[in-house]
Amino acid sequence: ETDIMSSDQTTNFGFQNVPIERKNALVRDVFNSVAPNYDLMNDLMSFGIHRLWKSSLLDWLGPHPKKVLLDVAGGTGDIAARYRSRGGGKVFVCDINQSMLEAGKAKIEKKSGPADIEWICGDAESLPVSDRSVDAYTIAFGLRNVTSIPNALREARRVLRPGGRFLCLEFSKPAIAFINPIYDAYSFKILPEIGDFVANDRNAYKYLVESIRKFPDQIDLEQHINSAGLEKSSYRNLSGGIAAIHSAWRL
Repeated sequence: ETDIMSSDQTTNFGFQNVPIERKNALVRDVFNSVAPNYDLMNDLMSFGIHRLWKSSLLDWLGPHPKKVLLDVAGGTGDIAARYRSRGGGKVFVCDINQSMLEAGKAKIEKKSGPADIEWICGDAESLPVSDRSVDAYTIAFGLRNVTSIPNALREARRVLRPGGRFLCLEFSKPAIAFINPIYDAYSFKILPEIGDFVANDRNAYKYLVESIRKFPDQIDLEQHINSAGLEKSSYRNLSGGIAAIHSAWRL
């Protein structure tokens, strides 16, 4: 069982234990720091593979012009822009970090002009969104940054209409043993150096790597999704389990 909450009063921030009430601010600081270079860093960190992973997420979702999407922790608008460009309906992007939202808004307006995207600053654990108001909920590389995964998943269920779809794309546990040592060396030795060089923030990227290791594996996360009352859950491994997409429904 993955240690999500270390005790009643503390939670993990990477490999550190911190008071629960401090985690949001610490995560916000990380993303304030990396916002200007976030997209570039994603490309460098994943050799551009995150683009293929996001395409897989959209393939599985199947955008529809009448379906409203809420993309949580949607920061720089990658999922939102892809959903719209594939013919999807209205999108709400919700992120706790205003500087990430500003970066996303500027990027999309520069690229494609105004899109039917609404930008909301809000917390995944208490979404400023009505009950049963969206057809799809996506969260890509955001669930591991929340303080309480069960709370965020319950919120996902709350805002989905009956028949609505939940999809989560997140780093996971490699399913092929020989990947592990290479992946560890890359994550702990090389990534913080790239973060230092490109974003001038080694610690932010050290946190991001550690947060991946503290995140529940595929089976644990599926159990959390089921416990939140979402149903018909399943997952697909990407790149040998380095990332995974979890799917479920509000019935």
